[in-house]
Amino acid sequence: MTSMTTQQELFQFLEDRFACAQACTECARACALRASLMDPDGTEEQELVRRKGIMCAEVCDATCRVLAEQNRLDEDGIRVQLEWCRSVCLECAQVFERQPGGEEGAKACRDCAQACTDFIATLA
Repeated sequence: MTSMTTQQELFQFLEDRFACAQACTECARACALRASLMDPDGTEEQELVRRKGIMCAEVCDATCRVLAEQNRLDEDGIRVQLEWCRSVCLECAQVFERQPGGEEGAKACRDCAQACTDFIATLA
């Protein structure tokens, strides 16, 4: 029975890891798109949206790369990366929500934050 539980835990770990990487990819895409729509010489709020979107895209991309590394299973390092990603995604979602048309980007950020939370729970 122990080997079955271990096998089930491994499957859950792999499923959550894949779901998190997929959510990170979607979020990075949505954030990059949202940031690209902002005028670089626009208002202070547009600049904030642009900066947060770029940062979130970069953090999500980095998180996806960490999750894709097969031979690096440093659980503490993965956990720190996931917590950073979750935090940045939630900040970005708040900024996107204040903008007209930002709902889709905010949803991608919140979905990614939730996937990170779920994967952190799998690591626990």
